[in-house]
Amino acid sequence: MTSSVTDPAGGAGRRTVLIRRATARDAKRLTRLVRNSRAYEGPYAPMVAGYRVGPDYIETHRVFAAVESDTGRLLGFYALILDPPELDLMFVADSAQGLGIGRLLIAHLRDEAQRAGLSGVRIVSHPPAEGFYRSVGALRTGTAAACPPAVMWDRPELMLPIA
Repeated sequence: MTSSVTDPAGGAGRRTVLIRRATARDAKRLTRLVRNSRAYEGPYAPMVAGYRVGPDYIETHRVFAAVESDTGRLLGFYALILDPPELDLMFVADSAQGLGIGRLLIAHLRDEAQRAGLSGVRIVSHPPAEGFYRSVGALRTGTAAACPPAVMWDRPELMLPIA
């Protein structure tokens, strides 16, 4: 899937974004994106401090990366688990926030889920990201309880319908 997004700050104008299947060679870049995410600063930092997206994870799950087609720069990624259907990870690089990358990834996820015959995808959201998921059509279904010491806070649970 190739799409074009516009930088709202006017920095780089239009960018062509390619969403492709991640490979084991992407593992270090994906891990770096997770660990350096400003969304996980402060009280959320311990959750990603030692997080690793390993080659084995990438080979086992449907992991897709959004990259600038001309530079190969990683803009974001997501991981879809099919059984049971769940969005396991989704991150957009801090420098790519506000460019529509998250919406491109969700559109791609919907296409993948539809091809796999899924009717919906569960999302257990990082609390600050709930508004984004709701803006792309996910419906709040409940709350996933904290599970210390890994996750010290309750998280919104949503369902993304697949048409």
